[in-house]
Amino acid sequence: MGRVEGKVAFITGAARGQGRSHALRLAQEGADIIAVDICSDVEGIPYPGSTEADLAETVKQVEALDRRIIARPADVRNLSALKEVANEGIAEFGGIDIVSANAAVLSFGPGIELEEDTWQDMLDINLTGVWKTVRATVPSMVERGKGGSVILTSSVAGLVAYTNFAHYVAAKHGVVGLMRALSVELAPQFIRVNTVHPTTTDTPMVHNPALYEVFGQPGASRDDVKEAFKPLNSLPIPWVDPVDISNAVLFLASDESRYVTGLTMTVDAGATAPYKMPQG
Repeated sequence: MGRVEGKVAFITGAARGQGRSHALRLAQEGADIIAVDICSDVEGIPYPGSTEADLAETVKQVEALDRRIIARPADVRNLSALKEVANEGIAEFGGIDIVSANAAVLSFGPGIELEEDTWQDMLDINLTGVWKTVRATVPSMVERGKGGSVILTSSVAGLVAYTNFAHYVAAKHGVVGLMRALSVELAPQFIRVNTVHPTTTDTPMVHNPALYEVFGQPGASRDDVKEAFKPLNSLPIPWVDPVDISNAVLFLASDESRYVTGLTMTVDAGATAPYKMPQG
């Protein structure tokens, strides 16, 4: 038996990156998948968005694992669209047991120079979009009465600050506050709520020319930026793999964590460890 055998997982941002990895890892362990992604560019975000072809590839890879999947384009800013996909998945699979609110975007600039739209779009997607994902899915879990697991993707930036990412830091800190409130509210229904906090991860959000330039590497290749990224982590690595985050999501989704709620779970290569003075 798989670790989430017979369960159904609703995953946002599932067309690529961490979201696709979560869908595959949960499917490997027996879950059926309801997959959502915007499948378009997002105005103001300095790297290409996911595509319908990306989402179709997620479907192909999940089905290759002999699991069922429903995949639909939807924007996490659109509550009615999320509800529609959730209801379709519930009708097909019988319910939702796991929610992975993973969809997010990244942009950058000094906090006091950000445009109002840049600030608002970040909060609308990375914080309010997380709440809307919960709002679209969790009432059915409460009504069903079988408990469940809700995993909200925050970030290392949900625990510590980074220069030139004030709107992202604020949104990801907000996800932690949302998680803590929901973990208390939903505990009587045996619905557990936790956050996962990745460091830099090998996804399109990190690997794009705009972010490379922020790290002082204009025109750089992936190999060129490895050394520039390493100081973000205590372990001597530039980034982690998406499956490293997916393994944490799997643990939080499974009965192995049946009494774990209200947790901020880091997968950060030591990025949030206390500062240490250089040697020598």
